Amino acid sequence: MTHPRDTRPRRPGRAKYIPKRKVCFFCRDKVETIDYKDPALLRPYISDRGKIAPRRKSGACARHQRSLAVAIKRARHLALLPYVAAHIRRTGGVGIKS
Repeated sequence: MTHPRDTRPRRPGRAKYIPKRKVCFFCRDKVETIDYKDPALLRPYISDRGKIAPRRKSGACARHQRSLAVAIKRARHLALLPYVAAHIRRTGGVGIKS
């Protein structure tokens, strides 16, 4: 005995939520290469913990996300960007040390 899934009527007046599709910043501005020597460009794609933002959060396409990750890693290697956030360096990780 099977039942169709959408037998319940929708509430009147409520439209289905459709989020706006993020467009890749680098494709939109026609950026050919992502410069690892520009920390101001790379900083928005790093979390407060120092992690590289995933595609769903950064809004970059697959091609630019790969080159973005390489650029961030190169900038970290040259000490242009930190590997770890400052507050983690001070506390040593999770929790308060006693």
